[in-house]
Amino acid sequence: MFRVAITGDFLGPDGKPAYGDGLAQLLTRPLIQHHFLADQIPAKDDADYWAKFYSLQLGPEHIAGANGIVVLRPGVTRATFARGAGDLVVIGRSGAGYDKVDVQACTDNDVALFTAPMALNHPTASTALLFMLALAKKLSQQERITRQGRWDLQAEVMGDEIQGRTLGIIGLGHSGRELVRLVAPFAMRVLAYSPSADPAEAGKLGVRLVALDELLREADFVSLHCRLTEQTRRLLGERELRLMKPTAYLVNVARGPIVDQTALVAALRAKRIAGAGLDVFEVEPPPPDEPLLALDNVIVTPHWCGSTTDVWRGTGAAMAEGMLRVACGKLPDNVVNRDVLDRPGFRAKLERFEKQ
Repeated sequence: MFRVAITGDFLGPDGKPAYGDGLAQLLTRPLIQHHFLADQIPAKDDADYWAKFYSLQLGPEHIAGANGIVVLRPGVTRATFARGAGDLVVIGRSGAGYDKVDVQACTDNDVALFTAPMALNHPTASTALLFMLALAKKLSQQERITRQGRWDLQAEVMGDEIQGRTLGIIGLGHSGRELVRLVAPFAMRVLAYSPSADPAEAGKLGVRLVALDELLREADFVSLHCRLTEQTRRLLGERELRLMKPTAYLVNVARGPIVDQTALVAALRAKRIAGAGLDVFEVEPPPPDEPLLALDNVIVTPHWCGSTTDVWRGTGAAMAEGMLRVACGKLPDNVVNRDVLDRPGFRAKLERFEKQ
């Protein structure tokens, strides 16, 4: 029997799946014995839980006895493995990002980490496009004057088209390339800053790879699609934001700490850029007095705009398939830490299930 622990934030206060039946394929398989981590399940009317649920962590007690773990929000650190990981073979991160997982610690403890990158490429890209259109059309301002009955202010909230404008994409990975596909009908000029991208492959997409400074100076829309790493943390600070046009918009559907949030607030207040669409923040959830929340040239969503029912079905299917493969002694798809695959300790763990 393959024992899977599932982080409790998949459930609602009633103890039932909070996000639909995405994990049904995992929960109903005879090869799998599962349990939810009860101390991470939200309690009814527990405001403190929602203030800290993005800072949950897995401890040694959570991985004890588990062969696989499916993680939604909690972090995985070196402390997670303080008592070792003798039984643990694999961790599935139910999403595309893994910045809250210490990948090297997983490898050092002979644990494979896999993700579900393809399930989120379209939802992330379509969220970026949604922000671009809403910002250009000044949707928030138009809604506000309509609700206020101020039709006399129509001229003050006149928006623009994205047709023919310049889009700058930072990170030409799965969701970045999908955004290129989605904006094709708008005849946009597309630039990208993506150091690991192949210029020839980018050219086939109609994208020109440029230096970051050039992208920031020329783009009417800057959309972030890169992973959060030590190299990308605060990639956009005061200097970089000053390079942007005063008519340009910033869209962040990647990770909050890629942008220096204090510098962004200053740029937005001073109208050095026209506005921003943000699904992510440096601190999540942001505190009630976060200045970004008071600005009228910002559209904000709670790191959730791309989390559609389609995403939950896709990530759930990917987690179920990955766990079932490991339960049969096979490798899951989309392993992040490929170095672990040749480690004797990991191979020995996997072979135990191959022989069942």
